[in-house]
Amino acid sequence: MGRRTSSLSSRRLLLAAALFLAVLPGQAQQEPKGIQDNSFLIEEAYNQEKGVIQHISGFSRLWPSRDWGYSFTEEWPVPGHEKHQLSATINLVSPGDSSTGMGDCFFNYRYQLVGNGEARVAVAPRLSLLLPTGSASQGRGFGGPGLQISLPASVVVVDRHLVTHWNAGATFVPSARGAGTDRAAVIGYNLGQSVVWLAHPRFNVLLETVWNASQAVAGPDTTVAVRSLLLNPGMRWAYNFKNGLQIVPGVGVPIGVGPSAGEKGIFLYLSFEHPLGAAR
Repeated sequence: MGRRTSSLSSRRLLLAAALFLAVLPGQAQQEPKGIQDNSFLIEEAYNQEKGVIQHISGFSRLWPSRDWGYSFTEEWPVPGHEKHQLSATINLVSPGDSSTGMGDCFFNYRYQLVGNGEARVAVAPRLSLLLPTGSASQGRGFGGPGLQISLPASVVVVDRHLVTHWNAGATFVPSARGAGTDRAAVIGYNLGQSVVWLAHPRFNVLLETVWNASQAVAGPDTTVAVRSLLLNPGMRWAYNFKNGLQIVPGVGVPIGVGPSAGEKGIFLYLSFEHPLGAAR
């Protein structure tokens, strides 16, 4: 009975969201611009369009670990070079019982190697500089600078109906610090995949899978393995405005499996995307 009730509640939630979109005020709509680069835990392979910037916020809370975090990313296309994109990410984190504070920051560069937002296949490798702005002693950062590489790929499976996204990446910190003064080189790997059902150009349902294998400093030049595996079902919807502004809220429900079994939580997403100077 519990499973049947949960399934029925999920269907009612999707129906309510679809009806909500159907009755949006007419002045807040234009041609149905679709939702594209707005996944939650997975990186999609679409660089920003010329003259368009994006502001992305994400908040996650997990139980029973009680970890929570907030991230803000600003994405900018490089003027005159549509294949290039710059962005910066800042993080606010609270790992379990540790104090809340700034996490490590990232400065990112992406190159649109294959395709674009109109193509069936798109690939956009990313290189990021990790800045140690978080406290390693409080578990909020690596305690040293590092590099991160990522290879996101996006594939349209069924035009206007089904899209998949694939991620593979690695993070390397040559001199990370533990809770004390011990230091060691650490490396981490991540894999991810998502399936997005385009139920409507402005309403999507998605399922993300994210696997991480990283290391933590356990002593001088000594590390221990840390692994996690999350499933994140969710949905996102869009509000399009005549001045070119698109607002995309979203919600996901992370569920731990395998090494993360027992974890569950909530993920909240909010994006503002607009032409330069159009949404002040």
